Amino acid sequence: MATVSLTLSAPDLSDAAFAARFHDVADAAAHTDGYRPFNEQAMLDARSGRRSPQLLLEGEDAVGAAIFGDGQIALVVHPRYRRRGHGTAALRRLFEDEGGMSGDLTAWAHGDLPGARALADRFGFSAVRTLLHLDRPLTDADAEASPALPDGVAITGFRPATADEPGDNADWVSLNALVFATHPEQGAVTESDLAVRQAEPWFDAGDLLLARETGAENAPAGRILGYNWIKIEPGSTVGEIYVLGVHPDAAGAGLGRALMVAGLSRLRQRGCTTVELYVEAESTGPVRLYRGLGFTDRTVDVQYHRWPR
Repeated sequence: MATVSLTLSAPDLSDAAFAARFHDVADAAAHTDGYRPFNEQAMLDARSGRRSPQLLLEGEDAVGAAIFGDGQIALVVHPRYRRRGHGTAALRRLFEDEGGMSGDLTAWAHGDLPGARALADRFGFSAVRTLLHLDRPLTDADAEASPALPDGVAITGFRPATADEPGDNADWVSLNALVFATHPEQGAVTESDLAVRQAEPWFDAGDLLLARETGAENAPAGRILGYNWIKIEPGSTVGEIYVLGVHPDAAGAGLGRALMVAGLSRLRQRGCTTVELYVEAESTGPVRLYRGLGFTDRTVDVQYHRWPR
């Protein structure tokens, strides 16, 4: 069995030397696997210090990286060092260091690779959620498409809160919580979480498309009925449908499809050539909508759970 040590070189990723080595491992895995080993929430938590970033070391070599804390584990082994027992050794060491980690634990396996399934089974984790990663190309036809909106509804950009105006922050958070009331991550987003994302280099208020009831003079000043938040990392030609939501009162009126068409149009107009999204496999309505718009499977992510012992 490989001898692996975990070292917490910094409480967060503000340590430049540690962060460079951590990202080198993550980038190597992404290059080999075709997808990132840590999702956005894990990286936000690691940067803020909410969860602990780790390097897995064999001597001086960084053979893997991990983020853990708050009952969650994310682990990746550098492609150069895979199939040598490093994942097993790292988890065993982690469990020993944390006193057995006897509480509720969750872990995402991005790509649902056979090695991840075997590792989960070895440590008593069971699959509880499946997340589909879908994508499709964008064309000029997407840029020119016009959404078919229900009567009395208009699409506008998001208005960030300022010192003088509340903007749309509180209303969006309230609607998001309603739409995703049963979703363990998205439904828990707070105004503070929204502010963190607004500070990210990719944030553009015009990329958070809001469907509003129109006022008496057809001015978009009414209640928010839905939204499509798109995301484009700086310099990337791959855009993401970050999160799409429709108020239950507006369900069945075609608003979700209209917001999707508007989002695809904006992504293409902003230079994106591909669009991707993530959706829960059991969300049959959204999955049907996305497949009807030409999205196909790219990868499958699985969340594993280990009950208290």
